[in-house]
Amino acid sequence: MLNRRTLRIKAMQAIYAYKQAEGSDYLLALDQISEEFAPNLNSMEVQDKKLLEGKKQMAQLHFKEWFETSQMESEETDQEIISAVNRAVVYYKNLLSKDKKYYGNQMLNAVERIYDHYLSTLQILEVLVNLIAEEEEKKEKRFTVAKGPDVKRFTNNSVVQRLLQNKSYQQHIIRRNISWGSDISEIRSIYKNVLKQDEVFLNYLSLSAPTLEEDLVVVQHIFKNIIFKEKNLQSLFEEQDLNWVENKSIVKSLANKTIKIFGEEAEEDQVLLDLSANWEEDRAFFEELYKQTLEDDERYEELISSSVKNWDVERVALLDKIILKMALCEMQIFRSIPVKVTINEYIEISKLYSTPKSKQFINGVLDKMAQELTTKGEIRKSGRGLIDNK
Repeated sequence: MLNRRTLRIKAMQAIYAYKQAEGSDYLLALDQISEEFAPNLNSMEVQDKKLLEGKKQMAQLHFKEWFETSQMESEETDQEIISAVNRAVVYYKNLLSKDKKYYGNQMLNAVERIYDHYLSTLQILEVLVNLIAEEEEKKEKRFTVAKGPDVKRFTNNSVVQRLLQNKSYQQHIIRRNISWGSDISEIRSIYKNVLKQDEVFLNYLSLSAPTLEEDLVVVQHIFKNIIFKEKNLQSLFEEQDLNWVENKSIVKSLANKTIKIFGEEAEEDQVLLDLSANWEEDRAFFEELYKQTLEDDERYEELISSSVKNWDVERVALLDKIILKMALCEMQIFRSIPVKVTINEYIEISKLYSTPKSKQFINGVLDKMAQELTTKGEIRKSGRGLIDNK
């Protein structure tokens, strides 16, 4: 199932994308200034191109100064230049606001798509049942006796039937508009060329009266060795989800646990699993982590700068800075998460996504900053197993 490390990673990726967009927004603001001082080709009046070029360069210089210091020199007297810079600042801030919202939504959608993939993976059982029904209908129209295994037995599999007739499953499928539609050619091919040749599946079909445990075993086998392993199907999943390599383990875990639940004496009103044990709480956690890390970006930048005095903060890799800022945010905002847990989580994330030397750097900086901020009372933890140092 989904864990908080995955949520931290999704938030990190969204913040990284936002930071990349900052650079593009900056260039767009400079372009707007260029356009304001570009010669008007439709004007009937003679224009001083050198004067316009000079004003453009001054306006861009002032905007660059504002970008770096958040201030603009008040000595500028040319109202046209001042107005152009102010408009560029407003334009830039509006772009950032839109990007912040956009990448936040993208982050949430990326996680929600994991759940959609979980549902569509379960729905493969429904597709298989429909393919079998379609095949049986064609057999009835033939004049010759059909050969081969009696695949109809699989449609009576109690685990499959419990799942497909479950109200929670049906409601989720409808509400989230999950459907393979007519795009089942790959599943059809796997059914004919893989599943119908599979020894475990054929042995199951030979059973006269399979038990609930035998029903469960064959469905688990189909998911483990075909749905989550067959190369062509994996390629299809990768097309549907660009982050399938990352998300596969989560989808697999959710699907396996679901199948196991329906393989037990499950209640009729059994509810499908959520993304995590407490999805609403986890969702609030990573949305707040994303939002607050960006809102307090400048403050965290200053904290990092003062902590790495012997290291030019500009030389710190962007991803490492994002990891440090997220860790600082988490240590200060989320009082129930122990500092050690936060530090260890971001060290592990740095191992996966940053440079080989990042682990030691992240560990050293966070350990030092955690001690300093705790001493100052800027990190306060309370909750089960934590000292309340209000």
